[in-house]
Amino acid sequence: MKCKRLNEVIELLQPAWQKDPDLNLMQFLQKLAQESGYTGDLADLTDDILIYQLKMRDSAKDEAIPGLKKDYEEDFKTALLRARGVIKE
Repeated sequence: MKCKRLNEVIELLQPAWQKDPDLNLMQFLQKLAQESGYTGDLADLTDDILIYQLKMRDSAKDEAIPGLKKDYEEDFKTALLRARGVIKE
């Protein structure tokens, strides 16, 4: 499991970091942390924060988070009926 997350971070980090080649790795991680709104110590920054920030940083502010997008329903009534099993997939 750790290898998968590491590969995902590296895969997302490389193209994003290439856009800011003048920053070293720690400076770039600090920039990502600030963009995400993280205010804690950089040593406590989780890989989840990095992954979601790297995935979402160039997207619109109101766009759904990729992991939640699959469960997203535009209409509340449809979501409620689907949750109750009235509407089948």
